[in-house]
Amino acid sequence: MNKLLVTTALVIGLALPSVAATPQPGETLAQNQNYTYWLLDAIKSMDPQINTDVEGSGIMRSLFEGLYNEDQEGGLVPGVATSHELSDDKTTYTFHLRDNAKWSNGDPVTAQDFVYAWKRLADPATASEYAWYMELMQVANAAEIIAGEKPVDELGVTAVDDHTLEVKITAPLPYFPKMLTHASTFPVNQKVVEEFGDKWTEPGNLVGNGAYVLKEHILGEKVVMEPNPEYWDHENTVLQTVTALTINDNDAALTRYLAGELDRVQIPAGQYPRLKEEYPDEAISVPQSCSYIYMYNLDEAKGPEALKDVRVRKALSYAIDRDIVVNNILQGGQAPSYNWTHAATEGFEMPEIDYASWTQEERTAKAKELLAEAGYGPDNPLNLTLNYNTSEAHKKIAIAVQQFWKQIGVNLTINNMEWKVHTDKMQNQDFELARYAWCGDYNEASTYLDLFTSYSGHNNGKFFSEEYDRLMKESKTAEKPAPLYQQAEQILAEEMPLAPIYQYTKVEMIKPDIRGAGLTNLMQNWYLKDMYRVAN
Repeated sequence: MNKLLVTTALVIGLALPSVAATPQPGETLAQNQNYTYWLLDAIKSMDPQINTDVEGSGIMRSLFEGLYNEDQEGGLVPGVATSHELSDDKTTYTFHLRDNAKWSNGDPVTAQDFVYAWKRLADPATASEYAWYMELMQVANAAEIIAGEKPVDELGVTAVDDHTLEVKITAPLPYFPKMLTHASTFPVNQKVVEEFGDKWTEPGNLVGNGAYVLKEHILGEKVVMEPNPEYWDHENTVLQTVTALTINDNDAALTRYLAGELDRVQIPAGQYPRLKEEYPDEAISVPQSCSYIYMYNLDEAKGPEALKDVRVRKALSYAIDRDIVVNNILQGGQAPSYNWTHAATEGFEMPEIDYASWTQEERTAKAKELLAEAGYGPDNPLNLTLNYNTSEAHKKIAIAVQQFWKQIGVNLTINNMEWKVHTDKMQNQDFELARYAWCGDYNEASTYLDLFTSYSGHNNGKFFSEEYDRLMKESKTAEKPAPLYQQAEQILAEEMPLAPIYQYTKVEMIKPDIRGAGLTNLMQNWYLKDMYRVAN
């Protein structure tokens, strides 16, 4: 794996060139270089500073390019930046940008484009859910700007010249370069944004600096992309017409895959063992840095009264039989989860969480006991509603949880809705419980644990703990943050603002002639520019 070496006062180069779609020895490119893949939900926004979805991020990495990209194993490789220097005190990064990077309209990509995008992300007027990412990156003055206490022009990012970007952070952050692969940090073309306003991301208007351009976007139906002839590495872009089809029914999507209409699709819950036997070269299950949970609404004004009692929150979590979820429902190699951070996260040390070592019988018995203490039981059942976005897997899990909770005296109503409605309700605290999943933005535990801080842009359940906030802020300057992360996980286990359910694997059908899909990258970040089809 090619990792970025961070050494003070040295120019830091990357040992490998940016990964390109280059056939390996013995491989021959196929004549057909079109690619069609599946999306579960509509892409809410094509704007890098507005997008919040994993599926949307994949498209952002095709239409735009940040300072760095990731290789097939998740190591950093050049994007717009070819190298950087780090000051002796490790708080000033100086990035050197390639001089042949262009926007799809032919304009040069400059350091000022990054300055504009980063200020736009932090600016309260943009109302980005990812504004907090600038704060997590420790960019100077980001917290004050987001809070409206300082003007956006004081953000610690400067264009020294067209090809030199300087970023000042408030404290050394060893994983800072890893954070730069996230779509919210990608540049946008100021001239185009200001000319078209809210319509700048529409086909024909959108100008990107990625390897592909947007040809068509029918919301909730399809996204079509083609190679960008202005991209600096265009000669190594192999895939031609790329189509992402939105199909809300996973079973219907699998049927279309088997009919040859899709090249890649998620395997529906419970079908991996059969498909692996029937299509051993196409069915895959690989680790993915995502955690699946039910989030509780703890908002003082909008959350249900019952969930303000930690005994109720613990009872609900304890009563979920995670082994049934992963072994009987999903059957794709997923792992039962009793914490928040994905276990495979680099440098993360799993704490000992008490209820994780109990038998399910012990957990269920404790759940009944806690609910009784809180005043609920067969004679006074607790009534709750769970929201989940359209997916057969989410539905099956919700029905199972409905049965688990019925055993302890809880009546659960399950409420299905499309993704946009679901996320809008979460952001407005218009829910009691909500199916939620978080996929890491970078391979370090803070990408998970920062979410439950009071200043997080994604803490939709409104959990608040001064001690938790203190630990996470302290972790930013700690020489060894792992013990602080363990303490933070213990607070989540004790306060239970979420019910952890399982940790992901990526369970898919993918045509055997597809290469470069990043399957060995824990983050499962893929780049169309690295992908190609080989001849049979």
